[in-house]
Formats: sequence, structure tokens, C-alpha cells
Amino acid sequence: MFENHVPVLLKEVIENLNPKSNQNFVDCTLGGGGHAVEILKITSPHGMVLGIDLDKSAIEIAKLKIKNEKLKIDRLIAVNGNFKDLKKIVLQSNFKNISGILFDLGFSSLEIADPKKGFSFQIDAPLDMRYSGKGITAAEIINSESKSKLIEILRDYGEEKFAKQIAKKICEMRQKKPISTTFELVKAVSQGVPKKFQHGRIHFATKTFQAFRIAVNDELNNLKIALPQAVEMLLPGGRLAVISFHSLEDRIVKQFFKRESTDCLCPKDIPVCQCKHKASLKIITKKPIIPTEEEAKINPRSRSAKLRVAEKLAN
Repeated sequence: MFENHVPVLLKEVIENLNPKSNQNFVDCTLGGGGHAVEILKITSPHGMVLGIDLDKSAIEIAKLKIKNEKLKIDRLIAVNGNFKDLKKIVLQSNFKNISGILFDLGFSSLEIADPKKGFSFQIDAPLDMRYSGKGITAAEIINSESKSKLIEILRDYGEEKFAKQIAKKICEMRQKKPISTTFELVKAVSQGVPKKFQHGRIHFATKTFQAFRIAVNDELNNLKIALPQAVEMLLPGGRLAVISFHSLEDRIVKQFFKRESTDCLCPKDIPVCQCKHKASLKIITKKPIIPTEEEAKINPRSRSAKLRVAEKLAN
């Protein structure tokens, strides 16, 4: 099942990170290793990739892919960890001279295909949704949080317009029996979403599953924590590339890039700068790069992908 993992916007990522022989890069979301393998090919013979992933099995798949491509496995430093600890991981790995850092925020086909994870509404599985296997599960959140908190999660993390109705149905169902599987959650969603809205291009449970996945893994906060560390770790002239898959992530990246490409952040009515903020980035992509029609057709999961890239300024 892992052979089918296709890296999103691969050509565009390589063009914008612009790796060269013997340079070092960090892949904060190693996944199946698709991006990392391509970077290792171009940065041969001595360039290295520090790959971070919460999922140990993804790391093993990436290592296998590197071996299959006849690349030296010791050119990959693979760390099972959370990219919110990026600086700590870089320092502990003694990884230096970083020319580029990549975040691919999509969860891979490896995750979807794993029947134990419960990420997909198309596979009946336990409601886990943890990338790392540690911490609170989706089932625990769904069965223990108040109705108001469920509404907040669905609205804020899923941008679900039927959040109130879905939360109400979840609460009704769990009173009779805990909601423990993906199909049970789909049933609750189907009772909360009006029938006429259940036949669109996007499955009616997509936003609910997104919301609980983000809540379980604290994805948005992790991104906010990691982005400043990425800028700090880069060499001047190094590039930061982020692929997001929904508006919440993209908004965080866009706002961060805008803030860090601006010198003064003081309100406009203050005549003299008080904040002393200095720009640390130059935005490379004025508008996000999106997949071509051809890529979206070959890899439907890439349809919502947006790539933003910025370059670290010299101090």
C-alpha cells in the first residue's frame, strides 16, 4: 500500500528550494520520503537531509525508498519526533548549514491506508487519528467533550457550517453508546448534515474528520510554533517552503510570511517605530503555487494543495 504514495508539487518544491550539490535540507514531514529522495539525488554526493516524522512506519518506508534509489542511507538523518521541536532536533542532531526547510502539511496516503489509524471515513476503523500513537484519541475527544466544545472544534478546525447540528447528533448517539469507530462518526455526521448537502464533490464527513484530526494532533499550534524556528535555523539565503491543504494552515503561513517580510509592525498612527521589528524573510511566491490540472488528475489528493515559499534575509 505504501508504493502508491505520491509527493505533492514535487517539481515546484524542487524548483523553489533550488537544491545544489552538497547542500543540507530539512524535511519536517518526511512521510514516504518522496520529496527527501529527490533532494538527496540533487545534493549528491555529500548533501544531507534531516527528516522528521511522528510516524515511525513512515520513516521506515522513507529509508526503504532511499535504498531502492541506490542512495547512501547515511545521507538521511531520520528522527521520530514532532516538528514543533525543530530547533531542538536540529541541535541534537548537530545538523548545520541548512539551505532549505520543507513542511508538507498533508497527511499522506500511508496514514489514510493504515486501518488502525482511523483517518479515513471510507475505512471502518477505531477512531484514533494520532500520528504518533501518543496522547488523546479522537474517540476520547468525541465522547468526553461538551457539546459547546465539539461545536468549537468543528467550526474552528473544520470550518463546518453544520457544526451545531453535527455536535448535537454526536451527543445524542454517545448517550446510548460511545462512538468508537469511523463509520459510527460518519453516521452521526450524516444525521447532522441536511440530505441536500450530502452529494457534493467533497464527502459530507470530510470537514468533521479534518477537525478532529487537527484537534487530536494540535496541528495548527504546532505549525505556529515551528515556523519561527525554521527561519532561525536557515542559512541567510536559505528557503522555507510550506505546502498546506486547507485555508486554516494556509492563513497561518501567509500571515507569518507577511509579518516576517515587514520591518515595522507598529500601528499606522504611530509616527516613529516602537517595535524595532526587522524583516527576516523575502516572499518568493506572491501568490501560492497550486497543482497543475495534470497533477490534480493523477493525484486527486493534491487538488487543495498550496505552496508558499520565502527566503531568509541576511542579517
